[in-house]
Formats: sequence, structure tokens, C-alpha cells
Amino acid sequence: MQIRPFILALYAQVAIAASSSDLIDSTTVSIQTVESSSTPINTLAEIKYNPSTLSAELVSYDAPELSPEPKLLRIGVYDAATSSWKSSTSTMSAESFAKGYSPTIVLNLDVQGQVIGVTFKSAKIDAGQTRDFGPKVLVLKMGKGALPELNRPIVLSPEGKVEQPEPEKTMLQKYWWVLLGGVMLLMTAGGGGE
Repeated sequence: MQIRPFILALYAQVAIAASSSDLIDSTTVSIQTVESSSTPINTLAEIKYNPSTLSAELVSYDAPELSPEPKLLRIGVYDAATSSWKSSTSTMSAESFAKGYSPTIVLNLDVQGQVIGVTFKSAKIDAGQTRDFGPKVLVLKMGKGALPELNRPIVLSPEGKVEQPEPEKTMLQKYWWVLLGGVMLLMTAGGGGE
């Protein structure tokens, strides 16, 4: 009977190790104030993700300590070796890091699974919500868009002009033969022989 809890604990550790090994790629998200380009670029979060399953894990998160004066922040993936941003950046308000907000980092991946953009969202925490206020990670992968549904092609006349639709016929033009038949019936019908 003592072997069963041991086997369950061993199975749980193997499952945890297998799930953490599924996260095959990682990236570092950086943040910078927008007021001037000479401000330092700080690390905001380290994220491990799997591009095929779109699962992600936040390895580390350091909320920035901001002075009261910066209003706008830039967020993205920064390459220190080339001193340039590797991904597209997004701009956000510094109020997103204030108390009472739950942060979410959104990684946008291309078809090959490389990060092409980073977005930061924050939602105001309601007092009745669950107590999970920590930072979250969401991974979105670029997909093939829907194709437009086009109308029929335009048919041109031999002169190269758009053909005009024929005007609708009047009632007399459509049913002249009925009137002609009625008139013939009246003329050929014999009258009363009195």
C-alpha cells in the first residue's frame, strides 16, 4: 500500500518535467521610456514558449520602478549585440504598471515561430475577481487570412464597353399574345341567333 503514493509522486514529477521541456524557445522582453532615446533599456520579463502548442511560461518578471515623469513606455525584444530592436515595438502608458492592474504580455509569432512583436496589456482589477493578479503570458501565432469573396467578372462588349442590362419589358410587351388571343376569340365567337 505504501508503494502506490510513491509511484503517483514519481509520475507527477515526470509529468512536470515533461511539460517544462515542451517549452523549447525563449525570449527576453525589454522596456524603455519614450521621452528620449538615451534612456536605458531594462529587462521586463524572460519568457519560455512553444510555438507549436502556443503554451508559455513566465520565467522571470521584474516590474519597472518608474519615476512619476515618464508617461509613455516602449516594449519589445531588444538585441544588445546590435543595439537595435529585434521585434516590432509597441507603446503603452506608464499607468499600466500602477497598483490595481493585472499585466498580460502578448507575444506575436510569425509562421516559423519567431517573435515579431510584443504587446503589453493590463486590466483593472475588480475587487470581486479571483486573486490571481500576477503577470500572464499569451502567445499568438500568425495564420493565413481568409480570402475575399469576389463578384463575377465584368463582361465587356466587342467594342470594349460594359454591356448595359436590357430594360425590363412592360406588361403589354410581355403578354401581347394573350390580348391578341382574346380579341380573336371575341371576333370569331358566334353571336346569339335570334
